[in-house]
Amino acid sequence: MRGLVGRWQTWAGFALAAVVLFGVAPALLSSFRLGLLGQYLCYAIVAAGIGLAWGRGGMLTLGQGVFFGLGAYMMGMHLKIADAEVRKQAVPDFMQIAGIPALPSYWEPFASSAFTLAAIVVVPTGIAALLGLGVFKRRVKGAYFAILSQALAAALAILLVGQATLGGSNGLNGFRTFFGFKLSDPVNRQMLYFIAAGTLLVVVAVVRQLMQSRYGELLVAVRDGEERVRFLGYDPANIKVVAYTAAALFASIAGALFAPIIGFITPAQVGVVPSIAFLIGVAIGGRTTLLGPILGAIGVAWAQTAFSERFPSGWTYAQGLLFIVVVGFFPAGFAGIGALFRRRRRTKADATPSGEPDPLSESEPVGAAP
Repeated sequence: MRGLVGRWQTWAGFALAAVVLFGVAPALLSSFRLGLLGQYLCYAIVAAGIGLAWGRGGMLTLGQGVFFGLGAYMMGMHLKIADAEVRKQAVPDFMQIAGIPALPSYWEPFASSAFTLAAIVVVPTGIAALLGLGVFKRRVKGAYFAILSQALAAALAILLVGQATLGGSNGLNGFRTFFGFKLSDPVNRQMLYFIAAGTLLVVVAVVRQLMQSRYGELLVAVRDGEERVRFLGYDPANIKVVAYTAAALFASIAGALFAPIIGFITPAQVGVVPSIAFLIGVAIGGRTTLLGPILGAIGVAWAQTAFSERFPSGWTYAQGLLFIVVVGFFPAGFAGIGALFRRRRRTKADATPSGEPDPLSESEPVGAAP
């Protein structure tokens, strides 16, 4: 009976989210604000993967900007080639300015939309799987893994800045079409938002299934007692690699959607600072829950936009202060506040003897004799 109730609650939650994302938001928000919400949903997709890898698996992933950037740049390469073909030009506009007469060889496969979509899925997951096997098989974990992942994000950003064929520090920008649809058309931009919203719901469903499966139980067991899991005959490295690879896949898909929604992608959006920003949203929302990372990422991104519009120089300090407060006083994030109150209520109820009145809930009537 409890399982049936939980299943209905899950379906009701997804239905409510679909109504809000596909009905209420497009009806109430302007085209500009809807585009901003689309960006926030991309951040939420990344956060869902971090919640799985960090919240359930204990892997502090400080380098998700790597996979986010891979997906964004691969999508940007395809969009720039498509724009050049529409204009009947041999190379994209920025290559003409840089004096590059022909497409580099590694650009040519991205003229195919099928290859691009496949690469967005295969390349980041392959890199994450190889990296994860190399790191976790050597039992690298904790702060060492976090530093390594952050170093990869910094290395990718530095590499992209030095690549003239990828736009250098300016990155790829000025996208005009998306698989044949003009991005200047508000209807097509709304379509991009719907794609991001639908992708987020699918990712949440996948993460929920992983968390509630036997694999999810093993992942939590690895986080809490890796040596015990190894003693039981499981290889913790393989369990970690699956979560790390899934998080990389979600980040790559989010990056691929982010590039056409925002209209550009630069090295500054894939380095160390964006990777830490992803993590802050997850920590504030509540990394061990399903919806905490998602709501935290959306809330932090919205707050950044709102505060930056009014206090351009103060948001960084406010973000840092918020992160310190959450880590110092609410380690489980805002999602853990409700659980804390419920735990205290249960403790108070258990402390009250059955059959006796609770002195905290009942008091003597006014005017009663002592």
